[in-house]
Amino acid sequence: MNNTLLACVFGLLPLLAHGDTLERVRTSNTFTLGYLPDFAPFSAQRGDQAQGYAIEVCQKIAEQVKATLNLPTLQVRYVPVKLANEISAVSGGQVDMLCTPTVASLERRKQVSFSVPVYTAGVAAVVREDAAPALLNVLNGKQAHSGPTWRATLNRGLANQTFAVVSGGVTEQWVRQQLRTLGVIATVLTVEDNAAGLAAVAQGRADAFFSERMLLKNLLAGPKGDSSLQLLDRIYENAPVSMVLPREDEDFRLLVDTVISAMYRSGEIEQAYGAYLGGTTEGIRRLFKLYAVPL
Repeated sequence: MNNTLLACVFGLLPLLAHGDTLERVRTSNTFTLGYLPDFAPFSAQRGDQAQGYAIEVCQKIAEQVKATLNLPTLQVRYVPVKLANEISAVSGGQVDMLCTPTVASLERRKQVSFSVPVYTAGVAAVVREDAAPALLNVLNGKQAHSGPTWRATLNRGLANQTFAVVSGGVTEQWVRQQLRTLGVIATVLTVEDNAAGLAAVAQGRADAFFSERMLLKNLLAGPKGDSSLQLLDRIYENAPVSMVLPREDEDFRLLVDTVISAMYRSGEIEQAYGAYLGGTTEGIRRLFKLYAVPL
């Protein structure tokens, strides 16, 4: 009986530790923040420093953690993680939270929790400058060819195409669902990251690459941008994205949501938007009011 009891207690220890992030931070005097190092302008690694829109938000959260725990000498560490491990890094306790904004899908919520949204992501497409007119028409929301039946012309415009997506992300699920819904015969090419997706289009291995529009815009405008590629204006799907937090830790989640909501109300989020995301619009500012949790 004693052995069984001990086994149960030790089996619960990871869950108990997992659910008390602030106490773990207090004990270790270290607040560990994970981030994706190649997700500019949201999070990026510059030398030995992390920077970006989401990093600015996490810095405010770290300041509040210091104040809440009365730890002025708290060590704040930024740890780069891989896209494939962004969720497990939080669920496994390697980091206290993930600063790179992520879609709060139901599948992910089985393992982790999420803050209030910090950004509204949009799925967009990159194609070659010499892309076929039929493909461009369809991707821009027009008929591929003249004719009375939209579905038939759409299918002709997308048939036998290859679409690249980052493996394992919600964009991959969205693209596959769209093709099933339309009854289109097309190939989905999965790639490791956004840079690989752009390379697939530039090299002719894919006809279009679908990903988050701000990430694509940043890559194409950067030093490694390819002038043979074009980013289409159309946004196919929107989704709020959030910081990834440990599951079943309401005290820590409340702290994070309080900081982000205060940033919405004070205008600090808008300043960060201006510094990293090109500024706000009236529509974006309306979303700020929706995302902020009331006092």
